[in-house]
Amino acid sequence: MAENLQQLLEEKGDVVQMLRDSQLGTYIYPVVPAEFTNWRREQKAWRETAVLYDQTHHMVNFFLSGPDALKLLSDTGINSFANFPVDTAKQFVPTSSTGGVIGDGILFHEAADEYVYVGRAPGANWLQFHAETGGYDVEFRYDDRSPSRPYGQAVHRDYYRFQIQGPAAWQIIEKLAGGPVEQVKFFRMGHMRIAGSSVRTLRHGMAGAPGLELWGPYAEHGTIRDAILEAGREFGIEPCGARAYSSNTLESGWIPSPLPAIYTGGDIERRFREWLPANSYEAINAIAGSFVSSDIEDYYLNPWDLGYGSFVKFDHDFIGRDALEKLDPEQQRKKVTLAWNDDDLAKILASVLDRTGPGYQFFDLPNANYGSSNYDAVIDAGGDTVGLSLFTGITANEKRGLSLATVHRDVPIGAEVRVVWGEPDGGSRKTTVEPHEQIAVRAVVSPVPYAVTARAEYHGGWRTSGQL
Repeated sequence: MAENLQQLLEEKGDVVQMLRDSQLGTYIYPVVPAEFTNWRREQKAWRETAVLYDQTHHMVNFFLSGPDALKLLSDTGINSFANFPVDTAKQFVPTSSTGGVIGDGILFHEAADEYVYVGRAPGANWLQFHAETGGYDVEFRYDDRSPSRPYGQAVHRDYYRFQIQGPAAWQIIEKLAGGPVEQVKFFRMGHMRIAGSSVRTLRHGMAGAPGLELWGPYAEHGTIRDAILEAGREFGIEPCGARAYSSNTLESGWIPSPLPAIYTGGDIERRFREWLPANSYEAINAIAGSFVSSDIEDYYLNPWDLGYGSFVKFDHDFIGRDALEKLDPEQQRKKVTLAWNDDDLAKILASVLDRTGPGYQFFDLPNANYGSSNYDAVIDAGGDTVGLSLFTGITANEKRGLSLATVHRDVPIGAEVRVVWGEPDGGSRKTTVEPHEQIAVRAVVSPVPYAVTARAEYHGGWRTSGQL
C-alpha cells in the first residue's frame, strides 16, 4: 500500500483520473454553523450593514520562527521581502520549479523572526517540507485546520480568528474600543482591548469597506464573539455562517483553490511528493468540472493567471524564478468575473425537477463548487477553449450567478462566452456527482472585483492589482 504521494501516483498511473475520481467531496468549512439566519441575509449584511466572519476553523496556521525564517520565506515566495517589518502582513504566494502556483495565504510578521502563515494546506505543507529538509535554522509548528466532520468531538485551535466587515464595521470597532480607532494602512497590524482581553488586529477590507481581522487565544473565542455581536447589534451586524462565507469571494475576486503545481517538476517536487503522506490534501484533492486534459500540467496556474502578477519580484532568488522569468506577462491569461445568463442558469436550477432525463450537474446555493479545485471550460462562439472558470456561485447582492475565471488576454471585457457546466460522459466518480448532461451557459466577461463597491473602495492589494 502506498505510503506517500509519489508511491500513490506510481500505483494509480493516471494522476488526472485519480484526482477527478477523488472521494473527498466538496471543500467543507467546518464547525461554524451553515447559517445563522439565511445565506441571502448574511450576504446582504456585508454590503449593507456589517458581518462577523468566523475564520477560526477552516485554515491551517503554520508558525515559523528563528534566524533563517525570513530566508525560508524569501526562498519559496514570489513576493519581495526587502521591506517586511514587524506588524505587517502580506499575501504569500509560493510557486513550484515550473512556475505553477502551490497555493496562497496570509503571512503575518508578528514579532522579530516570528511569522504565521494562515491558509489552505498546500502552502503550509510546502513551507513545512522546506523547514524540515532545507537545512534552515528555524523552528516551526503546524496547527491543522479543524476536522471537516468532528462528529461531536471537542475541537481546539491555537487562535480564534474573526473579521468585522461591512459599511458599519468601523463604527462597531470604535464602540468596542471605547473611542476613535485610527484607520491604519491596509495589512498593518495593531492591538486593541475587547471585553478586558488583549486582541491582535489586522487592517483588512474584505467587503469593500474598512474592517479588521482579530485574533487571540482560542479559549477566549466565545467571550470575544459575544462582545462583538453585542456591540454591533445597533448597527445591524450579522454573524456569517459557513454557507455564505465562501461566496463573498465572488464579489471581491479572490480565487481560493488552485490545484497545487506539484504533481510533476524536478527533484524538489519529487522529494516533496515522497515527503507527503498518501492521505495528504494533495493526494485526495478533488478536481471537478468540464475541463478535462490528460496532462496534469494543463491544470497548473501561474501568478498572472490568478491576478498575482504584481507580486512577482525578481529582486531575490526563489523556487520557480527561472520558469517565471521566461514568461511574457503580456501573453498570460487574466483574471475576470463571468456574469452568467439568467435564463441559462434558471435551466440548471430547474433541472433538479427533471423527471424524464438526467438533468444537469446540481448547482448548490450559494456556492456551486463540487470539488476542491474546480475547472470549467470557457469557450468562444467557435467552441475553442479561451479560459477556465474556477469558482462559481450566486450572490444575493448582485442577484446573479457569477464565476471567477482566467481567460486569454485578448478576450475583452463585455464579450460573451460560454461556460460549460457539468462533466463529460455523464460525470466522474466523485461523491458530489450524479449522472448528468452538460450545458453551455452564456456569460459576459466582466471586471474583477465584480462588485462596484469593491472596485471603487477596496484598497489595492491582495485581491486586486495593487502591490504589497
